[in-house]
Amino acid sequence: MHKKVIIKIGTSVITKENGELDIAAIKQIVEQVSWLRKKNIDVILVSSGAMGAGRGVISLGKKSNDVTKRQVLAAVGQVSLMKTYQKLFDAFGLVCAQVLASKDDFRDRQHFLNMKNCFEGLLDNKVIPIVNENDVVSVTELMFTDNDELAGLVAGMMDVDVVMLLSTVGGVIDGDGDVIAQFDPGDTRWRDVISSHKSSFGRGGMLTKCKMAQKLSAIGITTHILDGRQKGSVVDAMKNRDIGTTFVAQKRSLSAVKKWIAYSDGYEKGVVHINECADPVLRDKQKARSLLPVGVTKIDGYFEKGDVVKIKNHKNKTIGFGKVEYGSSVAYSYIGQKGRKPLVHYDYLYLV
Repeated sequence: MHKKVIIKIGTSVITKENGELDIAAIKQIVEQVSWLRKKNIDVILVSSGAMGAGRGVISLGKKSNDVTKRQVLAAVGQVSLMKTYQKLFDAFGLVCAQVLASKDDFRDRQHFLNMKNCFEGLLDNKVIPIVNENDVVSVTELMFTDNDELAGLVAGMMDVDVVMLLSTVGGVIDGDGDVIAQFDPGDTRWRDVISSHKSSFGRGGMLTKCKMAQKLSAIGITTHILDGRQKGSVVDAMKNRDIGTTFVAQKRSLSAVKKWIAYSDGYEKGVVHINECADPVLRDKQKARSLLPVGVTKIDGYFEKGDVVKIKNHKNKTIGFGKVEYGSSVAYSYIGQKGRKPLVHYDYLYLV
């Protein structure tokens, strides 16, 4: 049985067509979380729905621009959303907590560690963290693709066993209208059968779900795409019943920090370019190798010790990501030099 689970809940799963919260839909998810907690399984919820809930509470004037509308709806709706969760969890003797996140929380190492410590403290005290994007302060360039992306980042941060992406669709549908039960690691057939359709209130769709699911599979996390409105779908998936679409986890022994680094595409602070000799050395599966300054040819961007950088080979192809041992100013002065300590130690190096 899994020990730590993330359940991502799409907007359309817990809101009605008019945008108001669907209490019955939320309640049946809360009931399943209660079942998981009785099995001593830690649960983190990543819940959309704040903006949808806001639409059910307030009507905005025409003068507001799109960013302001988003901020107001999120600010109003988040209160309603959390009050609903609190009331429903309280009925099962469970305590929940609100955690709001933005992209900067994953780009900055100290923010990342603070957030990780908060999650660990909540779980240690049997509290259910309910995570959502901080739409009040997030603007377009700082927004996640959607909460599927946020769920993936939290999964890598917290080293979870399984992620469940709940939508109003029962999984990936093939050309005959049937749900495809499983995708093995590396199987990309889903690209040929899904559309980019998105719900009326959410930003995501099946395409982003599958991209996230495959990425999670690559770092060793099983991912289920389920119909969140189907009663008992989460419990059924946990019991390995034939439901939804499962992206089978690749069998890789990655540390929690490497899982976080693996999910850093788009969050890196800089780029390190390496020469044609360093590429095969790093990829040598017979011996663990760190990235040394002697193999570095160029550095782009500014970073500090503990930040994540993207690593590109001599053909400008991304080959991995790593947490640096020192900042860019020192790294720049070490370019091409022998006898210097690793820029990225093997323990903090992830190759794609």
